Amino acid sequence: MIVRDRPNLFQLFFIVRGSIIRRILPQIIAIFLLSALIVWGHEEKPHLIVSFNGSALSLLGIALSIFLGFRNNACYDRWWEGRRDWGQLVNVSRSFARQTLVLESAGETGIEARNNLLRLTMAFTQALVCLLRPSSDESKVLRLLTPSEAEFYHAARNKPDLILRLMSADLARMKASGTISDIQYQMLDITIGQMGAVQAACERLRNTPLPFGYTLLLHRTAYLFCFLLPFGYVDTLGWGSPFVTALIAYTFFGLDALGDELEDPFGHRPNALAIGALADTIEINLREALGETDLPPLPQPKDFLLM
Repeated sequence: MIVRDRPNLFQLFFIVRGSIIRRILPQIIAIFLLSALIVWGHEEKPHLIVSFNGSALSLLGIALSIFLGFRNNACYDRWWEGRRDWGQLVNVSRSFARQTLVLESAGETGIEARNNLLRLTMAFTQALVCLLRPSSDESKVLRLLTPSEAEFYHAARNKPDLILRLMSADLARMKASGTISDIQYQMLDITIGQMGAVQAACERLRNTPLPFGYTLLLHRTAYLFCFLLPFGYVDTLGWGSPFVTALIAYTFFGLDALGDELEDPFGHRPNALAIGALADTIEINLREALGETDLPPLPQPKDFLLM
């Protein structure tokens, strides 16, 4: 996720890092060169390079802008929903740390049980990052698990859900031994269920993209529109056509590419959510709740990028 102060008017036109320009620069250059070639060919051999009235392209551009706006709104809704889900996970994890304080009344057994539950909560958040970003390093999860838990972890298909089951099993054992009452068990189990609900919501976002046919239609129309632009304005703009078409291509290709990044809120692209940093923040919060003082600093952006 890009984290930086709002640029001033001078910086606005020269910022490259964190913008979408790097992804779409080849398309913009291709449109510019194509437009320049069409202008040259139209002037040298007008009988081969024809032109037409650009009013029809204006109508197509308006329609395309509306559809791109609808798609980007849908993609932003997915991005914002993912951020709400992870915000809920931060809140639930902190609440769980407070709720488990009731276990300390059971003496050393209860303190050890609380430490295990919060340790598994940290492992769950890190495992959820690995589930949503399959190429992520699992070392942050494995360092929080015991050797026996790590064996179950490697064998599981849904690894975050396995950790929640381990937490529920710990609660069930404490309830059976009388360490916690029925009311305490229910309170803690409901909170674990809320963590599972966050995972399910994130899985739904990751596994249900926007309809492919809708995205394909917009991609095709955007490229077709930009390729036709020089033919529609070569007579009107002349050698100004390459610059105008490149600017229009920047707008349409940029909106298209930005929608692609927002559609996958848990990906690795610059505009994806900083779920790795959120998981580290949760871990720091829970370690502090356990009384640890030698804590790492909170995650900070590097080169304006927080992942």
